[in-house]
Amino acid sequence: MTGIRIAIADDEALVRGGFRAILDAEPGFEVVAEAADGRQAVSAAERFDPHVVVMDIRMPELDGLAATRQLQATHPDVRVLIVTTFDLDEYVYDALQAGAAGFLLKDARPTELIAAVRAVAAGDALIAPQVTRRLIEAFVASRPREAVGAERLAGLSDREREVLLLLAGGLSNREIAGEMSLSEATIKSHVAGVLGKLGVRDRVQAVIVAYETGLVVPAGPA
Repeated sequence: MTGIRIAIADDEALVRGGFRAILDAEPGFEVVAEAADGRQAVSAAERFDPHVVVMDIRMPELDGLAATRQLQATHPDVRVLIVTTFDLDEYVYDALQAGAAGFLLKDARPTELIAAVRAVAAGDALIAPQVTRRLIEAFVASRPREAVGAERLAGLSDREREVLLLLAGGLSNREIAGEMSLSEATIKSHVAGVLGKLGVRDRVQAVIVAYETGLVVPAGPA
């Protein structure tokens, strides 16, 4: 990828302007569109073909969750990075289920926004792993386990299960390689195997499966 095309969807003009200033200043980034609501975000994806949409949740006309679902149905190659605050946790969890690649808190530093967009564009979907894990734990804990959970995991080898457990712990490929005393390339291959066997497209979706099937048990309140 020679450059990363980005669309920004937020109903607050000041937020959009701030994000644009940060992202346009980064070499290799280009903000190609802004949207003030979810419908405009979907339309912008159709017109400008961005690699990443930085998406707010609460917007008029069509909220970020519904817009994410539409984008994943019509433009599955577009990566959605949700921006949110802690009081929107449930919506973030639903957005991840809808196909968002990851999320970032609105009070993140500019360097974190840049890193998140770059990571999402590259397919490394698990953004802010500590917070992601806490969100997934909280809301999977309140929902019933999948009846076919064991069946869904049955195709994983013991090593792939270990990799999935470490993914659910928020570890990067490099960190997993260190834990398992294997090369990063080998871990990358195992991660691809896990995604393929689970029928999911990225790490976030794999971690959700790990919780929903009971492979990982939520830790509960701190």
